[in-house]
Amino acid sequence: MTLMQFTLLSSFTLSMLGMTMYRTHLISALLCIESMLLTLFLATTTFMQTTQTTTITILPMTLLTFSACEASVGLALLVASTRTYASDHLNTMNLLQC
Repeated sequence: MTLMQFTLLSSFTLSMLGMTMYRTHLISALLCIESMLLTLFLATTTFMQTTQTTTITILPMTLLTFSACEASVGLALLVASTRTYASDHLNTMNLLQC
C-alpha cells in the first residue's frame, strides 16, 4: 500500500467516522458526506493516472458533478429545515411528519 492510498483510505475512514459519531447538526453531516465524495474523486483520479486507462476517463468528472449537485441540494435542505424548525439539529427533525 503506497502512501497516497493510505492517505486516501484514512481520509475516507475519518470522514465516515465523523458521519457516524458526530451527527448532531445537519451541516456537519453534509460536510462529512462532501469529504467522502472528494476523497472518492481523488482516489479515482489517482487510479486513472497510475493505470493510464482511457476507457473510463469521464468517471472522475461525473463524480465531481454529483458532488457539486449533492452540495447544492444539501444546502437547500439546510435552509429549508432551518426555516421550518428554527435549528439545524438532526434530533428535532421528524421525517415521518408530512
